[in-house]
Amino acid sequence: MKGLTTSVTRCLQVGSRMACNDNSGAKIVQIIGIKGAKAKHAMYPKAGVGDIVTVSVKKGKISMKGKVLKAVIIRQKKMFRRPNGMRICFEDNAVVIIDDNGLPVGTEIKGAIAREVSDRFPKVAAIAPAVV
Repeated sequence: MKGLTTSVTRCLQVGSRMACNDNSGAKIVQIIGIKGAKAKHAMYPKAGVGDIVTVSVKKGKISMKGKVLKAVIIRQKKMFRRPNGMRICFEDNAVVIIDDNGLPVGTEIKGAIAREVSDRFPKVAAIAPAVV
């Protein structure tokens, strides 16, 4: 996986609920784990745009409900800064369900994704309508 040039502010922690913005069948998911996260004593591990998280499906199709899946965060409300000085934030927190190879499970994404996600996951960017 490619490293990020941007230092993304990590704001989503274990227990955060967010929308799943693809057509995989999940609607609302909850973060239950963060891949590669490091945390200090008595601090929750956190994730930001472009990070892979383990999620549990809370609302969606009956066949998807309760499943534990991998997802990549495509949008976050918390503002983060790019190296050129531009500050980026979105109106919601959103994820896209991926498989073990990093390929999206769904065939389309609702809404824009961050450029940091398209650098790491080109197949996710291919099905997105806009990259910001």
